[in-house]
Amino acid sequence: MNDLEPTRNLAMEFGRVTEAAALLAARYMGRAAKEDADQAAVDGMRLILNSVVMEATVVIGEGEKDEAPMLYNGEVLGTGAGPQMDLAVDPIDGTRPLAQGRPNSIATVAAAPRGTMYDPGPFVYMDKIAVGPACKGVIDIEKPVEDNLTAIAKALDKRPSDVTVVILDRPRHDELFTEVRRCGARIRMIDDGDVAGALMTAWPDSGIDVLMGIGGTPEGVIAACALRAMGGEIQGKLYARNEEELKRGRELGFDFDSIITMDSLVSSNDVFFAATGITDGELLDGVKYISNGARTETIVVRGITGTVRRINATHSFDKLDMISSLHY
Repeated sequence: MNDLEPTRNLAMEFGRVTEAAALLAARYMGRAAKEDADQAAVDGMRLILNSVVMEATVVIGEGEKDEAPMLYNGEVLGTGAGPQMDLAVDPIDGTRPLAQGRPNSIATVAAAPRGTMYDPGPFVYMDKIAVGPACKGVIDIEKPVEDNLTAIAKALDKRPSDVTVVILDRPRHDELFTEVRRCGARIRMIDDGDVAGALMTAWPDSGIDVLMGIGGTPEGVIAACALRAMGGEIQGKLYARNEEELKRGRELGFDFDSIITMDSLVSSNDVFFAATGITDGELLDGVKYISNGARTETIVVRGITGTVRRINATHSFDKLDMISSLHY
């Protein structure tokens, strides 16, 4: 199909998917129950995904199928009719912040036409750099940190000391922290949730200019769908945690030295992305419970039109419980 021929607009449908995941997971905020929160989000996400008119195969999910009832790689969801899609899901991006009652936990889903989404196989980490529309085309993950920050500052008409970099707070980033500080740029450390971190680079007034560092490969694919739709850019390189993983990857035909471009991560413009806040964050407000209901904030993006919608919804638990097999 020609990319310029719009397919069915599934963006709003996926907003319902992430709303359901967020409503059920938010009950576990601060309760130190990561597994229970994950299960609740998965149950909500699967229920609504199976009502969407599509035949979607999970490319980015919870790994190979086992006894755990998670959204597993290769699972087919939807009604079985309609477009054939690749699906990337992260029912909770930021499980630990949710369990600890901290900010920046979101529910996310992304989709693209079948066969257009990157499959990282068993390799769960990648080095990444992500920017918003103003800096598209000026980054190069193989260049030194200083070169990238200088190019980003120039594209934004800022001084390097005005550039803000979001980085996961991990010991593996000690050298990166040192390099960024040496350049005089500002650092925003986050505990988890690098999908939200990448999205903030393309979100007006977020105050975040670039995401750098090693994070999840699945999250990189999901972020690529959103950034492609929003006009930003992400580049990555697979990251092996040890020699055994490196050897296994090479045996399977994976290249740990080449750049994974945004076109490689998702090769179609006809992408869809949705995210709903679970806990409050810079990107989205979290779930707010009210008398017999809740309020949510969601963004939905359709790549082929570039339309970004911000949706504030009020949910009635009385009515939802009458039609849903899940108890909200």
